[in-house]
Amino acid sequence: MKIFVGNISPDMKEEELKKLFSEYGEVESAEIVFDKLTGESRKFGFVRMPDETEANAAINGLNGKDLKGKDLLVNQARKSIQGRDDGNRRSGPPKFKDS
Repeated sequence: MKIFVGNISPDMKEEELKKLFSEYGEVESAEIVFDKLTGESRKFGFVRMPDETEANAAINGLNGKDLKGKDLLVNQARKSIQGRDDGNRRSGPPKFKDS
């Protein structure tokens, strides 16, 4: 199961994230997402756990847990839809109204 982990401390390392979740079972991977331009943490990441029971235990045990002064937001990751247009992206040049 892929798990979303939000509101993580900007100085958290992937190894720390993996260790945190490994208390609940086997962790396949732990990834923190970084901004491509600045290299800074975007303060969220993903953990993959192969056993659904262990993954759910981790979600229930860690969601809302205070870690480094931040309350973690932990839930099952939603599947992204490739090429999805959520209305926030614009195509083409900006349009201006005549005054």
